[in-house]
Amino acid sequence: MKYKKTKPLLLPEYMFDSFLDVTPSFLESIGVRALVIDIDNTLAPYEQDEPDEKTVAWFDSLKAHGIKAALISNNHKERVELFNRSLGLYAYPDSKKPSGKSIIDAMKKMGSTPKDTAALGDQLLTDTLAAHRLGLVSIIVPPIKDRTDAFFRFKRELERPYIRKYRKLHGVTVKKNSLSWRTWK
Repeated sequence: MKYKKTKPLLLPEYMFDSFLDVTPSFLESIGVRALVIDIDNTLAPYEQDEPDEKTVAWFDSLKAHGIKAALISNNHKERVELFNRSLGLYAYPDSKKPSGKSIIDAMKKMGSTPKDTAALGDQLLTDTLAAHRLGLVSIIVPPIKDRTDAFFRFKRELERPYIRKYRKLHGVTVKKNSLSWRTWK
């Protein structure tokens, strides 16, 4: 009997230094026409209530290229609604990632499928796992401003071997002064 080799659930397909580096041309090159996106530490730190000008411009660029977007957050309704107020995207608070329920609903509303949808986030244990459970491409960025409580430190420690494996597989070297060096050791 032959067994199909599966990819590790926590190993993302792509890693970037910032969500701003995830360009429409890159997404088009990998066949993505819809993006489900985490908010906290992916687009903005927890204490930033609304998107800044760079974030709004990035979403405008996606829209101009026909790439649909939805916000999928584990944070509460008030936080997600406030952040989304100026963006006007499909938005899902309290998503309970790695559950895929909100992502499935977002894909239905955007008219996309797992083959043409990617997930963008900062956590392997929530964002990448949710994406891979549904057959989506996972794109990971380092956290903008990571939490330092014991729970988050533990989660980041569990992610480190997968980040190292990604770097080794893709020949990624990290500059010692970069954001990714400080947060993704």
